[in-house]
Amino acid sequence: MSDSTATTTDLDARLEQYRVELTGYCYRMLGSSFEAEDAVQDTMVRAWRSYDRFEGRSSLRSWLYRIATNVCLDMLNAGNRRARPMDLTEAAPLAQAALNPRPDHTWLEPMPDGRVLPQVSDPAEAAVAKESVRLAFMAALQQLPPKQRAVLILREVLAWKASEVAELLGTSVASVNSALQRARATLAESGGSLDTATADPLDDEQRKLLDRYVAAFEGYDMAALTALLHEDAVMTMPPFDLWLRGSGDITGFMTTLGAACEGSRLLPVAANGTPAFAQYKPDPDGKGFVPWAVQVIEISEGRITGFHCFLDTARWFPLFGMPLHLEP
Repeated sequence: MSDSTATTTDLDARLEQYRVELTGYCYRMLGSSFEAEDAVQDTMVRAWRSYDRFEGRSSLRSWLYRIATNVCLDMLNAGNRRARPMDLTEAAPLAQAALNPRPDHTWLEPMPDGRVLPQVSDPAEAAVAKESVRLAFMAALQQLPPKQRAVLILREVLAWKASEVAELLGTSVASVNSALQRARATLAESGGSLDTATADPLDDEQRKLLDRYVAAFEGYDMAALTALLHEDAVMTMPPFDLWLRGSGDITGFMTTLGAACEGSRLLPVAANGTPAFAQYKPDPDGKGFVPWAVQVIEISEGRITGFHCFLDTARWFPLFGMPLHLEP
């Protein structure tokens, strides 16, 4: 191996070790799993091409974050803010339920944990990382102007010092502190604070709750499902803007417009720091099961408070490494 090849291989390896954490950063900034991965790839290419001008005045990690931030800010210049259905419309009563799709770029997207949560030994750090990719917090982040979003993520999630963020953004510490204060105020208004108490590993009771949920859903037992749902539980189904609140409307939908889901199978995946399932429904041709949704489950106080069904299976199932067909 030539010296230049060895150097190139070494640089590739050094850059690659930051891919997961950079993807997590870009995902929080952009709200899109695919745009985040595109942003990181762009970051890696820019870093590789300009490495000979990297003078080591900052760490390689800081330099990569500076590039990634600029990439994300450029992508956010279009002004698009991704959202959940409940951020855009009122809950629809079951009698008025209609499935109206909106374009892909409207929606906050799910993300596999393994692509955005690096392995860390500190439980507190792991809890913050998980909580900061939950759908509710991600939706709150989208309400912030892009630079405030970057400041809040770098300071509150990644625990950078104000001076480090100021250097990265080419601004003053006072400006960073002011942006952080405004960002915190906006998040407080929207209820989007980082509550790491909910990000602990699943305990036995939560695992039992999920087991009961799988049994109720696969058995299409609406009485059993109702017993597991919080009275104000919500169900969303992007790319449709319809969302439902309350166990009565949710189970009513499942036995009417959603009746084709009867007989489904649920396989566990991990998304957005919470339990999730790949849902397969019976193949209309009678040969096994076909993808229907990635369900992201939210739990609080021993009940399911939300399940969010992302229906664009041609995109989500490959992203989560799930097969596009199950045998009977």
